[in-house]
Amino acid sequence: MGNARTFLVNWALARRRGWRILLRIEDLDGPRVRPEAVDGVRRTLEWLGLDWDEGPVVQSDDAAPYRAAMESLAAAGRVFPCALTRGQIAAAASAPQEGAHELVYPASLRPRAWEKRFEDARTNWRFLVPEGAVAFDDAFAGPQSFELSRTIGDFIVWTKRGAPAYQLAVVVDDHRQGITEIVRGDDLLESGARQLLLYRALGLGPEPRHWHLPLVVGPDGRRLAKRHGDCRLDALRAAGARAEDVVGAAARWCGIDAKGALTAAEFRDALDLAEFPRGPLVFRPEENAKIGL
Repeated sequence: MGNARTFLVNWALARRRGWRILLRIEDLDGPRVRPEAVDGVRRTLEWLGLDWDEGPVVQSDDAAPYRAAMESLAAAGRVFPCALTRGQIAAAASAPQEGAHELVYPASLRPRAWEKRFEDARTNWRFLVPEGAVAFDDAFAGPQSFELSRTIGDFIVWTKRGAPAYQLAVVVDDHRQGITEIVRGDDLLESGARQLLLYRALGLGPEPRHWHLPLVVGPDGRRLAKRHGDCRLDALRAAGARAEDVVGAAARWCGIDAKGALTAAEFRDALDLAEFPRGPLVFRPEENAKIGL
C-alpha cells in the first residue's frame, strides 16, 4: 500500500506535467528476478489503472555500465576496497550504529594506500565521503543539508556479491535512462544526498530533481510492513478488494477528501501537493475496512 501511494503520486504528477514514466525493476540486492515476478508487478499496476511509457527495464540485464562507473571512480581515487566486517567496524570507538541496518564508517578506518584500479569485484568497495554538507532543494520537502561524513561516513557502492550497491546502481541508471524527476518516500532523503555525491564524483549531469513524500508508517511509527497486517496489494486483491477502494485509501493519505472509492484518473485530477500532509502518514488496521476487507 505504501509503494502504491507513492507510485500513484508519481503517475499523477507525470500525467499532469507531461513527464514520461520509466518502469524499472531493481533486482540487484537479491537473486535475479523471475519473469513471472515482473509480470506480477505489471498486472498489479494495470489493475490499479496505472500505465507507463517505457519498460519494464530490469537492472540485472546489463551490468557493464556499473562496472564502468566503478572503474572511473577507482581511477579518480574516490573508492577503496574494504574487507572489514561489521563487527570490526562496530568496534571502532568513533563508529556508533545508525539505526538497525548500517554502521557509520569513519575516515580513521580508511586504508593508508590502495591501488586506484577496480580489479577485485568480489569484495566490498566504499566511496570516500568528503567533509562538509551536501545540500539540495527538494521540490516537496524543501531545502536539505546532510553532513554525511559524520552521519554515515564512507558508504558501500559495490558489494562482495560482485554487484553494485543500490546507491551506485540507481545513479548510473537514472543518468543513462534520462531520469529528471524522482518521486519517493522521505526515508530516502539521506540517500538523495549520497546519490548527488556520486553524480558529482562521476561528472554526470544534469542532476535530477527530487520529490520526497512523507512515509506511510504503522501505528508504531515504523515503516509499513506485514507486522501491521497484510497490506500487500496482491493479498488485498486476492481477498476481494477493489482497485478503486485501494486508490481511495491511498488518496486519503495524500490529503484528498475522498469519502470512498476513486479511480486512478480521479486521483490524478484531485491531487494537490499544497494539501499533501507534511508529517508521517499512519496506516491503521482499521484502514482495511475502508478498502473492502
